[in-house]
Amino acid sequence: MKDSVESSALKDQVVLITGGARRVGAVVAGALHAAGARLLIHYRSSSEEAHALAAGFNRTRAHSACVYGADLLDHTQAPAIVGAALAAFSRLDILINNASTFYPTLVGEITLRDWDDLMGSNLKAPLFLSQAAAPHLREARGLIINMLDIHAARPLKAHPVYCAAKAGLAMLTLSLARELGPQIRVNGIAPGPVLWPEDSMGEDLKREIIGKTALKRHGSPQDIARTVLFLAKDAPYITGQIIAVDGGRSI
Repeated sequence: MKDSVESSALKDQVVLITGGARRVGAVVAGALHAAGARLLIHYRSSSEEAHALAAGFNRTRAHSACVYGADLLDHTQAPAIVGAALAAFSRLDILINNASTFYPTLVGEITLRDWDDLMGSNLKAPLFLSQAAAPHLREARGLIINMLDIHAARPLKAHPVYCAAKAGLAMLTLSLARELGPQIRVNGIAPGPVLWPEDSMGEDLKREIIGKTALKRHGSPQDIARTVLFLAKDAPYITGQIIAVDGGRSI
């Protein structure tokens, strides 16, 4: 009985998730699909992973997933990405702004390219995608979820541009909740240490990060996926909120 309920909780709802081919995005996509949603999985360079993920979903449930490749730094692509979801499934219920770039920018060495890249993926793209999706989300009384970071509120050393971008996304989340209500809910999720960066990170630094959490352990991408499902299924009166999923690191 539990499986049947879970598999139909989001039946017929359509989700557009950016950066959904790998890592946390892929886990979130899997949880949404298991709950019955249909998915448009956006990717930039992870074509092979995106197509493989969608193929697996479609083997489980025919015509339930498709992919779309686009560079989110080009804001003119936003209507086309939203249009791809509508062309495939004729509606849009949930937009998840998950795609992000992350790397250090040392003061004195920051370039305009760094600024455009980090601001573009973490702030500009969510704005223009939300704007393009808004008319269709209004029809569905839908939901926008922005993926933030605990470093939107607490700066991470050597990452001033990234932190500024995520701080901007936090305020954008609150602003959009006010602008797009009552038809559209807008919330954010701020993960803590749930998945280590792909670039090498020393074990000492990992232990230091874990030591700063109240729970003294790292989380998992499934923790983020469960929070997405909560907002999508069980939180119709929650908007304009940023939920920290960080094991208490932010306190």
